[in-house]
Amino acid sequence: MSESPARILVVDDEDSITDVVSYNLKKEGYDVQVAADGATAVSMVNASPFDLVVLDVMLPKMDGYEALRHIRTNHSMPVLFLSARDTELDKVVGLEIGGDDYLAKPFGVRELIARVKALLRRTSPQEPGSAVADYNEVIEVSGITLDEGTHMAVGQGGPIDLTPREFELLATLMRHAGKVLSRDQLLHDAWGWEYLVETKTVDTHVKRLRDKLEAAKVDPTLIETVRGYGYRFKLL
Repeated sequence: MSESPARILVVDDEDSITDVVSYNLKKEGYDVQVAADGATAVSMVNASPFDLVVLDVMLPKMDGYEALRHIRTNHSMPVLFLSARDTELDKVVGLEIGGDDYLAKPFGVRELIARVKALLRRTSPQEPGSAVADYNEVIEVSGITLDEGTHMAVGQGGPIDLTPREFELLATLMRHAGKVLSRDQLLHDAWGWEYLVETKTVDTHVKRLRDKLEAAKVDPTLIETVRGYGYRFKLL
């Protein structure tokens, strides 16, 4: 039996954007729904969770940042921000509040599709023999147990609440514990990004991951910064 297509919610108050995005996502075989404001998007997600949300930042009734805060109280599906705001600060804010990726307008359709596929690939069941499916083990390092099959991470203080993107980052660091990984390596190995993006994205996600570890009573310094190169997961 074939799997149901991934359900994607596209949220933007510009018809020209939702028309182009939804048309091209449907061409890829996805089940696409559309919302024109943040409040409607939150209601739709709560009524029937989606596999991914493509979310504009500047929206009526409730902006994208606030909508994501509401979504994150109950849901962990990946969220891709779309925005005409293209400063580094805007991108950092979007990622720090729980976004998984940030694409500035105007954007190319191919890049949008590539990012959508990358986000869905990291949160969907994989076919046996695929590159991602090879990682389906339980990793225990420095007091953290991470089950890649169930996407659960547990520290000495209990479960660690992680988004899919944070989980993949932690899994990659733990899988290579004791070794220094560059930001480019982390972008490729953790998230499957094959195209050039700002490596600042990694720094933002590491900060969020450290915060999550600390909240779960796990030492956040287990993730070490190696100045001028990248990050290393500490072996105790």
